[in-house]
Amino acid sequence: MAIPDFQTIMRPLLELASDGKEHSLRDAREWLADRFRLTDEERKALLPSGRQAIFVNRVAWAKVYLQRAGLLDTPQRGHFRISDRGLKALQEAPERITINFLDQFPEFVEFRSVPKKKETTTLTVADDEDEHTPEEMLETAYVRLRKGLASELINRVKKCSPQFFERLVVELLLKMGYGGSREEAGEAIGSAGDEGIDGVINEDRLGLDIIYLQAKRWDGTVGRPEIQKFVGALHGKRARKGVFITTGVYSSDAKEYVKNIDPKVVLIDGQQLSEYMIDFNIGVDPMTTYEIKKIVSDYFDED
Repeated sequence: MAIPDFQTIMRPLLELASDGKEHSLRDAREWLADRFRLTDEERKALLPSGRQAIFVNRVAWAKVYLQRAGLLDTPQRGHFRISDRGLKALQEAPERITINFLDQFPEFVEFRSVPKKKETTTLTVADDEDEHTPEEMLETAYVRLRKGLASELINRVKKCSPQFFERLVVELLLKMGYGGSREEAGEAIGSAGDEGIDGVINEDRLGLDIIYLQAKRWDGTVGRPEIQKFVGALHGKRARKGVFITTGVYSSDAKEYVKNIDPKVVLIDGQQLSEYMIDFNIGVDPMTTYEIKKIVSDYFDED
């Protein structure tokens, strides 16, 4: 079955604790994963950030919500036990415990209320977001914003001149640690032109090796023949490494071709180019930063 949302996890988690014993969150995850018959792939599936498993995150938030409603107690880090209120609630709870059910508890309502700036009233999280944990909502929103920005970026690049595109490529490679100084990189890319080579750039600041470049501001698909021409030019220079950058996309044949050839050729398409531009702040500026913090448990140890 699909990975259950955190609300679907709440009642089984409360049922597990109904024996009154102290349970570890680690053991609870394994028990719940078996109960929901999750596959290994579903157990290992990650949030967009790639830093935490989706199921681990949802179990943790199910525990947090039950705890904030006063249905679970936390005797020590990573453990939980059902409360007297939790035992009573389990008898009255529907088949699926939801946020609406937990809203009967004042502590939970206060937990979910977000103060409005410069006002004394509160704003409650929208119901259509209740299926997802806060991390999921935040990361999903981040991914959507990033994808939108990447699309807008590459569209802007496509409208710029070839000369601008060459300068952009130089700046990006410099930010990524290639090319030595801007003057050296600029001279290298400026020597463009013959035999299918648009320019060369130092792989390191000492200039121990160089990378040959091909930069194409295209709207369409770059096929294998174009890559083969570039590889032929690399052979002519006795070059070992090349980078082909385009604002378009590569055909599947082109991608397969570069996997088993010498020299080594890296293909960067429009999507990857826009992602690199965002990562290295090329043509973009940070607008807002949100810092997510967690408790440092060791700080509170008094031993």
